[in-house]
Amino acid sequence: MQSKISLKLSLPIVGVVLIIFSAIIIYFVVNNYPQNIIPIVPPISYVKSVVPKQQASSTLPVRLKIPKINVSAPFEYLGLTPSGAMDVPKGPSDVAWFDLGPRPGEVGDAVVAGHFGWKNNISAAFDNLSKLQVGDKVYIENEGGQTLTFVVHEIGTYGKNADSANVFNSNDGKAHLNLITCEGVWNAAEKSYSNRLVVFTDEVN
Repeated sequence: MQSKISLKLSLPIVGVVLIIFSAIIIYFVVNNYPQNIIPIVPPISYVKSVVPKQQASSTLPVRLKIPKINVSAPFEYLGLTPSGAMDVPKGPSDVAWFDLGPRPGEVGDAVVAGHFGWKNNISAAFDNLSKLQVGDKVYIENEGGQTLTFVVHEIGTYGKNADSANVFNSNDGKAHLNLITCEGVWNAAEKSYSNRLVVFTDEVN
């Protein structure tokens, strides 16, 4: 009889514990999810066309360096989110190469995303991207030990849902590296900034 009573009393306690535990998990996920999703949406025609063009002999990027703004960030390799937008790094200190497009140094637009304005004043890779100017240099270190050099030629601002075809679709036969982050007004409800900053660069020898 004693064991039955104990069992009956324990079931509500287990339920309460599970509810509290679930609430803690939900709070943790919501409050630690990246706060600046970068919904730059590549054109569908671009996604379908670039994959066959990737060069099997090219090497993967491993680190992005921008001396002017003290960036030295390792790479993640990411594609699209379920909603069809370009994915972003999981944490504040990495950058993400869009791996459905050309690799840095290949002909076309290699696109790299990084965070800005991370929570709790934690530094993010692209906090100071807006300080770059035309003529500044950006470097990519690849897995083969080479360093590729790019020079800024243009800086643009986009609304978060603006047409961004030119970020992905150059056809001049040259190698480009385009860096994307957030800027503008913070929207607490959407956990996102109002605009996207894009720094366009060209490879130089």
